[in-house]
Amino acid sequence: MKITSIETLRLAEFPNLIWVLLQDDDGNRGLGETFMQAEAVEAYLHETVAPKLLGVEAVSVESARLLLRPYIGAQAAGAEIRGNSAIDIALWDLWGKRTGQSVADLLGGRVRDSIRTYNTCAGYQYIRASKGQASSNWGLAAEASETGPFEDLQAFLEDAGTLAESLLDQNISGMKIWPFDTYAEASHGASITPAQLREGCEPFRKIRDKVGDHMQIMLECHSLWSLPAARDIVQALQPYDIYWIEDPVRINNLHALADLRSKINVKVTVSETMATREQFAALIQSAAVDIVMLDLGWCGGISEAKAIAGMAEAAQLPIAPHDCTGPVVWAASCQLAVNAPNTLIQESVRAFYTGWYTELVDQLPELTNGALAPAAGDGLGISLLPQLFQRSDATHRLSTR
Repeated sequence: MKITSIETLRLAEFPNLIWVLLQDDDGNRGLGETFMQAEAVEAYLHETVAPKLLGVEAVSVESARLLLRPYIGAQAAGAEIRGNSAIDIALWDLWGKRTGQSVADLLGGRVRDSIRTYNTCAGYQYIRASKGQASSNWGLAAEASETGPFEDLQAFLEDAGTLAESLLDQNISGMKIWPFDTYAEASHGASITPAQLREGCEPFRKIRDKVGDHMQIMLECHSLWSLPAARDIVQALQPYDIYWIEDPVRINNLHALADLRSKINVKVTVSETMATREQFAALIQSAAVDIVMLDLGWCGGISEAKAIAGMAEAAQLPIAPHDCTGPVVWAASCQLAVNAPNTLIQESVRAFYTGWYTELVDQLPELTNGALAPAAGDGLGISLLPQLFQRSDATHRLSTR
């Protein structure tokens, strides 16, 4: 297989998203995606990746991974790794298109037809139209009715019990919320007051009061807290029996994370912020994690995710693919999730897959009785809507040899 062109597409309406399309010498096209640092990723793909990949004879997923292996200054989940992730996803999709197989089949086949999902309780505008990660871009509407029925971030802040009932009505029995983030911003994560702890626990109390133990509650911390503050939060939440605490501290000190895990009785899940099999190997070896979370758009793509899943399985640990980004990575995650034997659960955001995802792609994974099945078809099973390329806010670049 020879790659003859690399295309990228960005839309001003979705400033964090970038898509990449690879075309081979037979005219097949593979689709990839990553999220955040979109302009930097675009520059990297055309300035660095295109000269290395275009025109090379007999390109494969694995040979491309070696060609694009990071060198100096690019070992974390920055623009280079994000760009490589998008390329890798596109290569798997292209391989599926060339051979008439799904990505799950290319990975070795399915061990299950579908995978249980939990709902990340974001709303329609969450990190959609502004860059970065902070409460300032939660995208809260003045009223939930202004956006649609699944303004779930507003709901968990105001009426988490009713939100839990709504999810259970769809047979979704897991939900992830982050009510402590604003307090971390106020103290730079150093400390949390008793009053803030009581207020932050309110959504959990409302969920338990309304639906009892029928809902698994995941706490997202976005790597914002110091070690002592994270312990305070877990202690305050003991009456509410949360299922996991996710990214409680910044994941740049695995000893601190392991120390936290040894002192609490809640499962520790990390980390969407990590990249490459080497970083995840160190995480697993440090005994700092109970559930391995990886993001296919940030960790290095499907190839790295499959390797990470294998390492986790060998360590008797489950994986939980992350996705609160774009539709292509979500589709790829579902392909991996039905293949990897140790997949525990797949993240999804109902405000996204019933909302703006439908404005971008022609097909999505199918949700039935609280479980996700990959989109039907070759490769990832989805394609960008062709009219996106004609939009007035589109930035479309093409590199050819």
